[in-house]
Amino acid sequence: MRRRTLLLSFAALALCHSAAPRPDSEQEVSDLFASLAAALSEGNAGAFLEGFDPAMAGFEKLRDDVTGLVREAELQSSIEFLANDGDDRARTVSVDWILRIDQRQDAGGGTRRRQTVKCRVAKQGKRWRIEALDPREFFAPPRL
Repeated sequence: MRRRTLLLSFAALALCHSAAPRPDSEQEVSDLFASLAAALSEGNAGAFLEGFDPAMAGFEKLRDDVTGLVREAELQSSIEFLANDGDDRARTVSVDWILRIDQRQDAGGGTRRRQTVKCRVAKQGKRWRIEALDPREFFAPPRL
């Protein structure tokens, strides 16, 4: 009996150590933003917009702007986190976002944007989505 209890204790301990660690909310949100930056660099407006809640105020305008930006330009996008605060359901994020925009029809160089972008992010089911974005205009096509 004592031997069986000891074996069961070792088995339970082994299961605890072999179980996959619970994802860290901060890391999940960091991964979301990394995927957004990569989607812009790849010219994939759809993948970029998947990170946003379609019920977000101004989503339609953001969708139109990002679609136009990707259609009109080659992009290089990078981010650096300034803040990623909150809990397992909601987070506030600030990133230093750099966006290099090279117009497809303009051979004379490109535009470089750099701005602090602030977002409110919430967990919706198993996915994190951006519910608020400031400034949305950062992702608008350049005015000629």
